[in-house]
Amino acid sequence: MTLHDAGDPDNLTPLAPSPHAERGWPQAGGEVRHRTRWRTPPDLWARLKPLARQMRREPTPTEELLWQRLRGRQLQGLKFRRQHPLERFVLDFYCPDVRLAVEVDGPVHQYLREEDALRAEFLASQGVRVLRFSNEAVLDSTDKVIQTIADAASGVTP
Repeated sequence: MTLHDAGDPDNLTPLAPSPHAERGWPQAGGEVRHRTRWRTPPDLWARLKPLARQMRREPTPTEELLWQRLRGRQLQGLKFRRQHPLERFVLDFYCPDVRLAVEVDGPVHQYLREEDALRAEFLASQGVRVLRFSNEAVLDSTDKVIQTIADAASGVTP
């Protein structure tokens, strides 16, 4: 699966300031602290949450393979979440500590490259780095994929 757009893809305008700003929590694209609060509108969250839960219950074999290597802080002690709603997308894997999204792309993504690029650009504007891997790369070179993710989490340019 890849980034899933639960909202209107043409309406990628910034959301209104968060009421949590008074508490000192950072805004998207602002200062990053350990815990980041996102400002997903309640109506959008109500649509994203069940979608993310369903996707967690029914992972692709490739997602399951990668999850077995990322779960439980196995990679550099970092916490990864799977099928994590963020803004208006559901990310395959997300590490909030280093604001890194990992996407596993199946065959359908050869037709969605432009859409995927727009999503990656939007997430980058929010301070989230996105790594994309094909199903084949994960299945054939799992160790290399894990090393690329570790390098990106450490700040090494892949």
